[in-house]
Amino acid sequence: MSSSLSSTPTNWARVLRAGCLTGTCASLASTAGLVLAARMEGKAAIRPINAVSRWLHGDRAASHESVDASHTAVGYATNHAASIFWAIIFEAWCARRRPVGPWPMLRDAVVMSAIAVVVDYGPTPRRFRPGWELVLSKKGMAIAYAGLAVGLAAGALWTQSGQRSGS
Repeated sequence: MSSSLSSTPTNWARVLRAGCLTGTCASLASTAGLVLAARMEGKAAIRPINAVSRWLHGDRAASHESVDASHTAVGYATNHAASIFWAIIFEAWCARRRPVGPWPMLRDAVVMSAIAVVVDYGPTPRRFRPGWELVLSKKGMAIAYAGLAVGLAAGALWTQSGQRSGS
């Protein structure tokens, strides 16, 4: 991550607004990665999204192959909330430095996504992990986390450009 930190105080209202936008981008991109990875692995595209509802349904959520509110909506909403969580952290870090270009932003977003992997599959209790490992290979999971990184970078670049233009 870039070391061009500023000494200005963090504007938390801006960080939260930016985190919601960036998190939405990250959620959409990681969901697209999940669908793509599932299809590449010959599985129902909805399964990794449903798997995220494991905190409610247990491991059996990962084998649910149809769209419904209890699995799909809960799984998507959970992934969306988690994406916003990571985006707020990312935006808080971005707020403390000078604006950067697309490649440094993507590099930094990849680092944040890697931190998410370590937290998701390290200290997080099994029931509260994303559940993707129950459906996808490690390569498939990497595609989803790459989507998270691309979404974080795209969203942060968008909010960064809005901040420079005064909006």
